[in-house]
Amino acid sequence: MSTPVVGIVGAGQLARMTQPPAIALGVELRVLANSHDEGAAKVIVDTRIGDYRALADLQEFAKGCDAITFDHEHVPTDHIRALVAEGVNVHPGADALVHAQDKAVMRERLTAIGAPCPAWSRVTTVDDVERFAQEHGWPVVLKAVRGGYDGRGVWVVRSAKEARETVATGVELMAEAFVPFQRELAVLVARSPHGQGVSYPVVETVQEDGICVEVIAPAPAIDPEDAAQAQRIALKIANELGVTGLLAVEMFETEHGLVVNELAMRPHNSGHWTIEGARTSQFEQHLRAVLDLPLGSPKLTAKWVVMVNLLGGDEPDIFKRYEHVMAHDPGVKVHFYGKDVRPGRKIGHVTALGDDLDTVRAKARHAAVYLTSGEYT
Repeated sequence: MSTPVVGIVGAGQLARMTQPPAIALGVELRVLANSHDEGAAKVIVDTRIGDYRALADLQEFAKGCDAITFDHEHVPTDHIRALVAEGVNVHPGADALVHAQDKAVMRERLTAIGAPCPAWSRVTTVDDVERFAQEHGWPVVLKAVRGGYDGRGVWVVRSAKEARETVATGVELMAEAFVPFQRELAVLVARSPHGQGVSYPVVETVQEDGICVEVIAPAPAIDPEDAAQAQRIALKIANELGVTGLLAVEMFETEHGLVVNELAMRPHNSGHWTIEGARTSQFEQHLRAVLDLPLGSPKLTAKWVVMVNLLGGDEPDIFKRYEHVMAHDPGVKVHFYGKDVRPGRKIGHVTALGDDLDTVRAKARHAAVYLTSGEYT
């Protein structure tokens, strides 16, 4: 029996959660980690230590792999192109992944293909920001062109004075018009090299301080036409950009329609609910896609699925509270990422399923609050 080997650059929680479906599919995983202390390195036998920024390390890592994919989007674009030129099967490729690495490149391409986007512009000086604000109004959203995530690298500025402080950081910036949205949505789609595509149901994401704290699948009370349009937009982006693997499209729902906010080309926090809540989890789907296997069903396994992130607090040992959660509701599923606990750090998530949304949300929130604080809700 021929066993395919998939190499994942990066050894965080996404690579860690890819291990169970890889076992079921008969796929061997290999991860490139910074150290053996990373979450995936603790559970994946074939762990190689190296630097994703070093081409030589990537080349050595890729030897013997049937496909290379990513736990994060920080691998230099030129290194990806070099690997492909050497015959390495990389998914997504550099021409696609750059749209998740560089927000200005993303906006240029999405605008060109007609995807709904906020007004935007590259900016380098405070005068550039002021001119943008004169046309589109304050506040202005300033974003780091590269490297931002989980609210980092995003500044909402309400005056030239605030903009000056951000510009002074020296970070390469772009400006976007502030979008008065009603709620945030996300669509997860998968696309294989030969062009097969599937879309998961549209979900609602709840953010606090720029960090996703809760995901509700499907998005409550969403108009069926809006849901279908969101899925069409996401599948069109995947096709136009030549994405292979998973693509997460974060959107704003506004009174005037949908607006695309961000892209991620990998399994995504907005799709962790699929482990228990969909016939095919996003992690299995990503493996299927990068190996060009037929894609699996994205259908829900329950009427409602709610995922709540576990954010670290001051208590380092939260595992001892797990027994209470298991006893309180045997149906709640808890996932730990193998990370040291630090305040505000994503260290795991909980998922609840059922027929009544209020009940399901309460179950998931109770488990998350108790695990991280020891308090009842």
